[in-house]
Amino acid sequence: MSQKAAFVFVAAVAAGALALSSNRQPDQTRPNLATEAAGLTKTYGAGLLGALKGAMEGIGPVGAVGFCHDEAPGIAADLSQRSGWTVRRTSLKPRNPAAAPDAYERKVMEAFNAKIAAGAPAASLKQAEIVEQDGKRVFRYMQAIPTAELCLACHGSELKPEVAAKIKELYPDDQATGFKPGDMRGAFTLSKTL
Repeated sequence: MSQKAAFVFVAAVAAGALALSSNRQPDQTRPNLATEAAGLTKTYGAGLLGALKGAMEGIGPVGAVGFCHDEAPGIAADLSQRSGWTVRRTSLKPRNPAAAPDAYERKVMEAFNAKIAAGAPAASLKQAEIVEQDGKRVFRYMQAIPTAELCLACHGSELKPEVAAKIKELYPDDQATGFKPGDMRGAFTLSKTL
């Protein structure tokens, strides 16, 4: 191979390597993943809210507690299966112990609460980043769930006795009461191994 041909070959390999490395930049991947996660969160939240409103109107708050217990986990599982993401909800005060936060989720929600205390609306709080988890790179996305008026029938400070009894029956270790409108009730949490 001539010196000129060798130079052209090395330059072509270097250009190809540069193109490949620039296509793998986390800064280019992250916005796409964040957009996808935000879209899934919107779909999940709208699905839950619609189903919950229907349950509240059709079977009342006691029935809605049963609905959340029986149906809400399936909505998350179905969306997870269809999307390839892990989709769920968590809270610093979980109703279901299976929804307790991991260390990452706890840290993010504590930061969200600090921002709320400083005046930020809960509905505006989101976080997206790539983290190292069990030796793998994982994209994590969290979005705060604000407490709305609808939530107070089952998550407020003053529950009807029959609602409180149903919660105690289905969730003996419940911590998810005492919320006021605008509080962070919990967070949507999505993850995807890269």
